[in-house]
Amino acid sequence: MDTISVNKFRDNLKSVVEQVVNKHEPLKVTRRAGEAFIVISADDWEQEQETIHVLKSKSLMQQIADSIETHTHGTGYQPTSEQMDEITGI
Repeated sequence: MDTISVNKFRDNLKSVVEQVVNKHEPLKVTRRAGEAFIVISADDWEQEQETIHVLKSKSLMQQIADSIETHTHGTGYQPTSEQMDEITGI
């Protein structure tokens, strides 16, 4: 993560914000007193919140673990060729 002083952030606000939004990379802004804050695009923040929600949910994490297990052992759901045609729209 890149870091910038609050003065440079303020002086270049428009270009810095455009860079954060376009590159999808958060930016750490530091202040003289040592305090800092992070600038992140709204889309990236929402994705982070969704990830945190999944990671905090025991049932969702169990579903993921079960899915990995069945995939690893090839014991998961396997659609018929007709079902695959329907799924793929062929």
